[in-house]
Amino acid sequence: MLAEATVSSPIRLLFALLLVGLILSLALEEKLHAKKSVIAGVFAVVCLLLGSAFHLLPIEEVVVGSHLVASENSEDKPAGDAEGHAENAAEEKRLPADHGAELHEGGHTINMPVYIPAIDWSVIVILLGSSVFVDVISRSGLFKWLAIKVTKLSRGDPLLLLSYYGVMTVVFSAALNNVTAMVIVGSLTAVSLGKLDRKHQLLGFLLTEGLLTNIGGLLTLISSVPNIIVGTAAGISFVDFLLYSAPYVALTTAVTLWLATHLFNIRRIKDSREREMAAKMVDSFDENDGIESSGFFWFGAVITVLFIVTIATTSVLPWVSDLGMGFVAIAFAVVALIRYKSEADQIYRIIDWDLLGFFAGLFVVIYVMEHAGVLEALGGALAQLIELGPKLGAAALLVASAICSSVTDNIPLAAMLGKILGSMQVPSDSPLWWSVILGANLGGNITPIGSASTLVAVTVMHKHDVPISFVRFVKLALPFAAIQIAAAAVYLLLTK
Repeated sequence: MLAEATVSSPIRLLFALLLVGLILSLALEEKLHAKKSVIAGVFAVVCLLLGSAFHLLPIEEVVVGSHLVASENSEDKPAGDAEGHAENAAEEKRLPADHGAELHEGGHTINMPVYIPAIDWSVIVILLGSSVFVDVISRSGLFKWLAIKVTKLSRGDPLLLLSYYGVMTVVFSAALNNVTAMVIVGSLTAVSLGKLDRKHQLLGFLLTEGLLTNIGGLLTLISSVPNIIVGTAAGISFVDFLLYSAPYVALTTAVTLWLATHLFNIRRIKDSREREMAAKMVDSFDENDGIESSGFFWFGAVITVLFIVTIATTSVLPWVSDLGMGFVAIAFAVVALIRYKSEADQIYRIIDWDLLGFFAGLFVVIYVMEHAGVLEALGGALAQLIELGPKLGAAALLVASAICSSVTDNIPLAAMLGKILGSMQVPSDSPLWWSVILGANLGGNITPIGSASTLVAVTVMHKHDVPISFVRFVKLALPFAAIQIAAAAVYLLLTK
């Protein structure tokens, strides 16, 4: 639900300053000696209290379990006349204006704290489930086996290894989701570089892979939520989306990998003697070293393939499609935990609660910002860029939406801009739609809080004793993001 127009400018400014305060606090995380979850939690508490004090939040009873009986846009009338439904008048609830004129019947009323729907539980559950699943399966030796196989394929050459993992990241992000892709590929990368005694290059590898998750998220209509929201509103088909985005994704992947080799000094081994030594080292690796039980290994291999296939086809599977990817991640985590059913509590201790707590707090802050009109103000300002003209306006909208997406949740921002473009009856072939799609996805590469996958990449770095602050991440990622966004603007202007 978007903020009401009655929110005064001083109140919007107050909450905008709180958002800026959150970003600055995260940037100064090390100086504050505070974890991300604590910082986000403090701002979430303050925002909720102020949101309640100013009567901005929809603190009301919620109806669940109802079903649609009438719609203003539907030509079909529900069975029976108005009198036939009079006896159920007490149970009938009308949805907010955002949902159109729809009449629902049945269900029951519950009192739900406003901060519960504020959190995007699908992201939380995917993070929780996939992290537990990957940790359990890694104990089977499967990921070490895969990592050594990829390492052998590279013959110990760092540049080839980066290329293989980079392409894998893009494919996994397009077929699965950014978070799962980063968790899996990040785990494999740590094993490979550890075996090659190149842990000093882990920062460059993981950062590059984190940025490539958002590139891969542009490949198909269903690769990310902003794609689905804006693509559906624009009427872009799955095939048209793929055909248009594929050249940009391929080009940007190559450019990102090339830039990473220069900024992080990841080079091919040119000296023949050094190359021979690296090949001998790789040949000495035994991928079966980490396999303690062949039965558990094959169990891990089969369930991992099933996990990837199920995640990729969640939207079309009966029953599962209604439950979503979060259910899939948790369900496979539970199945994997059967192997350690008597010591599952030991697995729970490795869960990154700081990461989960940070996302929960961040979602609450963004939710309050939405009701305080901050996102509405951002969307209105971005909409004015459209008046610059079809070409210049599209490029400006792309850059501006990327900047906004780097510090706010790109889902409500994409939904808001999609609604604005729809109300303006912008044709589906207009570059403005793609400005929002490209900007919403690429903005996640500017800051570590711009997307869940980049934050997961930072978490994997910390797990392997590779410290990186908010400011350092921005400094390292900004050249990549600038080139990717500039390339997107040029691609948009040349092809639309």
